[in-house]
Amino acid sequence: MFISFENHVKTAVAKIGGPTKTSNLLGLSNGAVHAWIRKGRIADIDIAKRVCQLSGMKLEQVRPV
Repeated sequence: MFISFENHVKTAVAKIGGPTKTSNLLGLSNGAVHAWIRKGRIADIDIAKRVCQLSGMKLEQVRPV
């Protein structure tokens, strides 16, 4: 059985303009943004909310359970 997984964090970062632009806007390291993409989740609720504001995505998409 094949389970399709869309990485919404990767989509959100792309909508913002990529990892470098996202990290610069949030005052974080580029490595932190790449870690979110790898994990498919943004653990910090405040940062996740900011990413959602910048990308137009929903909080449940970037912080799945």
